[in-house]
Amino acid sequence: MTITVYFDGQCPLCVNEVAKWKKAAFEYEVEWLDITDNDELLLSHGIDPRKALLELHTKTDDGRILTSIDSYALLLRNLPRWKYFGWLIGLPVIKQVLKWCYDRITKVRLKREGRWIKECKSCDK
Repeated sequence: MTITVYFDGQCPLCVNEVAKWKKAAFEYEVEWLDITDNDELLLSHGIDPRKALLELHTKTDDGRILTSIDSYALLLRNLPRWKYFGWLIGLPVIKQVLKWCYDRITKVRLKREGRWIKECKSCDK
């Protein structure tokens, strides 16, 4: 299986984290795709570019698209030492709390960078 990760290449924190993740020994192949200036490619992959800016997206080779905490859970479940943690963050209550935190941090970061999207109809944000 191949997992494609769509990340924000204009976010210093994201770039830093991706650099660490690239060194990890995943059970499956992981491709890293910077969403910066790649709106047409995102759309061709079935991903709304505005939503991709707000949430980490992953796509499996069978076409499933996961977002936010589900993306992190997928990645962690494919790291031998982190499988249990990947399962744990996918549990309903934990997932909801983490998603709320993730969304708030993302909003603050994008506002600080002057890249906040005021309206995203497909995002409910």
